[in-house]
Amino acid sequence: MCTGRVDLEFVLRAFSNGQDGVLIGGCRLNECNYATHGNYDALATTYICKNILERIGLNPARLSIEFMSGAEGKRLAEVIDRFTAKIRELGPLGDAEGLECGRLKSVLNAARKLIPYLRLVEREKLRVPVRSEQAYREFFESDEVKRLFDEIIGENLTVSRIVSLLQEKPRSTAEMSEALGLSPAEVAKRMNRSSRQGLVRYDVNSSRYMLAVGGA
Repeated sequence: MCTGRVDLEFVLRAFSNGQDGVLIGGCRLNECNYATHGNYDALATTYICKNILERIGLNPARLSIEFMSGAEGKRLAEVIDRFTAKIRELGPLGDAEGLECGRLKSVLNAARKLIPYLRLVEREKLRVPVRSEQAYREFFESDEVKRLFDEIIGENLTVSRIVSLLQEKPRSTAEMSEALGLSPAEVAKRMNRSSRQGLVRYDVNSSRYMLAVGGA
């Protein structure tokens, strides 16, 4: 299977299922058997997913991509051994990052809900004009793309996490602050915005936020 078919959903689902690391192996860049050069798409997916992992509190080193030919069996074995050793050094997913099981599940669920939106962002704003490893690295590590993740993806990820948390149960400002890792003022700001969007509402009697009707 061409690595171009490795969807972001596949990678995040692997982490949701408890895998401690994901290694993507593809043919050498510019040596793809297909005219689409799907391995460059896999490279872009890797950069995007690493950015997401970092934003939800997981070590981006848990995801790696390597390019090699079918004749490099020895190198494949070395890559697998090296990656396995790295993951063992990092430790179990979530535990090493200080995320208890419930919060780990919540942040991964929120990230997966963003995938349809991320596909649109990638199609419109995350296309690299030149197909080279250096061009992809410079593009995804550029200040412009980092700002894009901050302004668009980061904010939508927070909203997705809010919805996921409130699907479990209504929560107070303090509970949301602790779960999201945000200050009470930042929580209030995002709750006001989510309320205007019709996603959440504040229940005066319980002093807690809950999903609005149809907000799920």
